[in-house]
Parts: sequence; structure tokens; C-alpha cells
Amino acid sequence: MKKLLLGNAAVARGAYEAGVHFVSSYPGTPSTEITEAMATYPAEEVFVEWAPNEKVAAEAAIGASIGGGRAMTCCKHVGLNVMADPVFTDSYIGVGGGLVICVADDPGMHSSQNEQDSRHYAKAAKIPMLEPADSMECKEFTKLAFSLSEEFDTPVFIRLSTRVSHSQSMVELNDRESVTVKPYEKNIPKHVMMPAMAIKRHVVVEERTKKLIAYAESSPLNTVEDNGSDIGVITAGIAYQYAKEALGDKVNYCKLGMVYPLPKQKILDFAASCKKVFVLEELDPVLEDYCKALGIAVIGKDVFTLLGEYTPSMIGKAVLGQGEKSHSVPQEALPARPPVLCPGCPHRATFYVLKKLGLTVSGDIGCYTLGAVAPLASVDTTICMGASISAAHGMAKVRGAEFNKKLVSVIGDSTFMHSGITGLSDIVYNKGCNTVIILDNSITGMTGHQENPTTGKTIRGEATRQVDLLLLCKGLGIERVVVVDPFDIAAFEKAVKEETERDEVSVIIAQRPCALLKSVRYTGKCRVTDACRKCKLCMKLGCPAISVCDDGTIHIDTSLCNGCGLCVSVCPFHAIEKTEE
Repeated sequence: MKKLLLGNAAVARGAYEAGVHFVSSYPGTPSTEITEAMATYPAEEVFVEWAPNEKVAAEAAIGASIGGGRAMTCCKHVGLNVMADPVFTDSYIGVGGGLVICVADDPGMHSSQNEQDSRHYAKAAKIPMLEPADSMECKEFTKLAFSLSEEFDTPVFIRLSTRVSHSQSMVELNDRESVTVKPYEKNIPKHVMMPAMAIKRHVVVEERTKKLIAYAESSPLNTVEDNGSDIGVITAGIAYQYAKEALGDKVNYCKLGMVYPLPKQKILDFAASCKKVFVLEELDPVLEDYCKALGIAVIGKDVFTLLGEYTPSMIGKAVLGQGEKSHSVPQEALPARPPVLCPGCPHRATFYVLKKLGLTVSGDIGCYTLGAVAPLASVDTTICMGASISAAHGMAKVRGAEFNKKLVSVIGDSTFMHSGITGLSDIVYNKGCNTVIILDNSITGMTGHQENPTTGKTIRGEATRQVDLLLLCKGLGIERVVVVDPFDIAAFEKAVKEETERDEVSVIIAQRPCALLKSVRYTGKCRVTDACRKCKLCMKLGCPAISVCDDGTIHIDTSLCNGCGLCVSVCPFHAIEKTEE
């Protein structure tokens, strides 16, 4: 049977068909749907979980593999940074049951803070990496990855990109392979990476790499398509699809499905058969540098870009000198459409107050990065998951107590569980007096509403123990923990003023659920009355439903308004009312 599947869903299908027993991940676009799709398969066949962060997910998957089960963990490219510590060490340990690590890069930064290239990790950790180009390959490469993992005693990377993860193509579905959990065997020299053991395991890794290089030469993953052309293209993943669309059969192709280790002789032979060779790869010149190290004169980043995504027209122009396809261009510039917080978002009230008070805001990763966008323009920094707390601690220590009274950290509940707890303990331990605001919207909002340890539900929606943020903060030694609804503007503003004035660390839990949750039931619509004095204070909320007309009057678009009522409480002249019509 064939089915149209997202690349991510196809990876999940491949893992399911390969008999995977255990999957642990932390959500991160563009990889999230792999684990969500895994959770649709029977719980009695595969255990699936959301872990608090990628490091924990990787460690859990490694443990499951050592325990004899086939395991998988999935992340986005910056998530691989978080799980790098256990992953590098597991390269030395190897596997029991097959272990697959899926990482999805994000060229173009559609939902990321950088454009790093995960292929560098494969080389640095000496772990083989496969890179599919469509959904069918996603499924088949994942199945093969489990077999290679067990054959070569190594974890195996599957590298995806946004366009492969989120594009759909036909996939042939097969039955699940019956794979039993292997018996556990105590093996201290293999599983205990103290220096004396690790030195010996490094030898094993280098020998394994030699075998993998030999495999790469004959692997069906790496193919050559000879179209009788003098021009050759070496490529992999989504860049292959772009090249085929732009160049068709006018060039020869060396398509690499295994991007580490690379097949030296196959590439040399391919290059020797062509008068001119192009290397097509998004982000860094990994393949290009390898080819040049072999002495091949290839054309790569000197005509292509290190930035963002490729397009078929870009490739056609560089390789064959093709002109741009003609298309109509609007005579007037299109209006800018910057991303904004959703109508009813609880974070809007938080940033409105922080901007009003003129505070410096150390921000974090999540929907609330939009607090940096005008008119809220409140967030000063965004670095990585959990950095809002740690960075604010450093800022306060170098700038002094008076600056600290105008400084707050903001972090979501899921992000706090991911990597904010250790930063908060750092402040307590090192006698800081920062104010941390946990934006508790009852879900992992930024990646599409995934459960986390604070929601009381598992990935399958089962009830479980719920982390109490108030008790957790108290347990870290914080005496001042205040819970307040940010939509109660007066109470929230009072809490922020009081806590920032204290000479001790304090936490404000800004508690209101995400407006898009099914359990949230705002009713009615807001409208502007004749009492409006055109002060435009409501415009400072940045609500997409509120706009200014040409004559200066304020208008609320009822098709966008969800009746949250925040504007009602902000208007100083009571000129906005909420109706239940």
C-alpha cells in the first residue's frame, strides 16, 4: 500500500517498520512531527516520550539501546548541540540494539536562531550520517540506519532539512519487522567510559570508520546517474531535488545518500568522467571541501551561497546559464507582515507591562521572542534555551544592584524545564538577586502544543505526575515565588515592581493558558465605543485585531478578535467594551 507522507512521518514509519522499541525526543521545528507520528503507533509496540530536553532524550535512547532495544531520538540542529555530550561518548560505546539519531537542519532559519550544518557533527563524532532526499528515502534510509547501527556497532545519524521534513511524497508501506529486545550483557570495558576504557574504545572507533569508508564505496545509498554530459553535479538531500528540477537530464549526477563517511573512489571516478564538476549543497561547503582535499577542481560556494536555501532558478543560472523565468511583479510594494503574537496570547500582557516599566528583558526561545517586535519591543536578548536566566545573572553581576532592579528574565514553562532550572540554581547558589518571570502557558507552544513535565500529560495524552513550578522554585531555595495572571494588569504590574525592588532572587509565575488551547474558551467580541479619544494606547498591545483607520479612529476587526478582553482593561477611558454577540 502507498500513502502520501511528510518526510518526518516517513522517518517515523521507517522506524516503526524497523521494529523500534523506544523513542525519546524534545520538540523542535522542523523535527517535531517525527516523534508525534511515532506516538500514533500502538503503545504496546513502541514506547514514545517527550523528554525535558534533548540531552535527556539522547541519554534515555542510549540507555534503551544498551538495554538491547532498538531506539531513536530526534531533534533540530540546535537540539543536537544540547545532546552532543552523550552522543560523542556513545560513539565510543556503540550500541546494543540499533540507535538512530534524527537531526533536522533549518536552512533559511524559518524557526531557528542560526543556520548551523549538522554534517560537522558526524565527522567530529565519527558517526555515520545518511541524508534522504524525499519521503520514500526517509523511510528506507531510517530502516537501513537501524541495520547499519547494529552491523557496525555505532549510532547512526539521519540528517533532514526543513524542505525534506515538511514536504510530502508517496511512500510504500510495509509490515513491521518483528525484532526482539536483545539480552542485556554486563560489559564494563564497552559501557564504562572512564579514561582507561575510552582509550581502547577509540581504537575501535577508528577501525570502525575504516570499515564504514569501505561500505560507502559500494553502498546503494551513493549512486551515479550518467546522462552523457560533460557537466557533473555532486549533491545530496534536498539540493538533489532542486538540481533535478532545474537541470533535468542535461548533467550527470553523483547523488550521495551517505554524507559521512564519503566514498572517496566513487567521487574521484565520477569527477574524472566530467569536464566540469559542480557541488550543490546548502549551508557549509562540506562536500566541496572534501572534493578539493582530493584534488578535484570543483565549482561550489564561489558561485553559490553560504546563506539560506537554494532554488532551482539559482542552480539553473549557475550551472547552465539559464535566465530567470518571467513572472509578473506587483507595481506597488507589498505591505510588510511581521510575525505577531496571536490574539489572546497571555504573553502580550506580560510584555506590555515590561515595556511600560522600561525594564531590560533577558529573553529566551519560544513564542515570546516576538516580544522583541514593535510595538511591544520589550525583549533585549535571545541566545538559546535557558539562557534568559543565566545571561541575566551575568549582566547583573557586572552592572551592579541598581541595574538589576531594572532587569528581568522571561522564560516559558517548557523552556524552564528544558534548561532553566540549572540557571536559576546558579543565581541562588552565587547570591544573585535577579527576578525571573516564568511564562506558564500550560503547554509547549512554540512547536505546536506538545505536552511537557508541567502539563500533567504524556505525549499520548495519558495522565501523569505534574511538576509544580511553585514547589520546584521553593525547593531551589527561593523564598519569594508569586503566582499572578498577566491579564490582571494592575496585579501583574504591582508584582513586577515589588519583586524587582527586592535584594533577593524572586520568581513570578505569569500563569494563563495559551489562547489556542482547545480548553481555552474566550467568548464574545471587543468593540470601540464613541468614548474613544484616539490616544492609541491600545495600539501598544500589538494585537493584530486592532488597527488605526485613516481618520485616526481605532478599529477592532471582529474576524480576528477572540474576546480575550485585554484591550478592555488597558483602555484608560473605558472606550472599549466586550459584547457576547
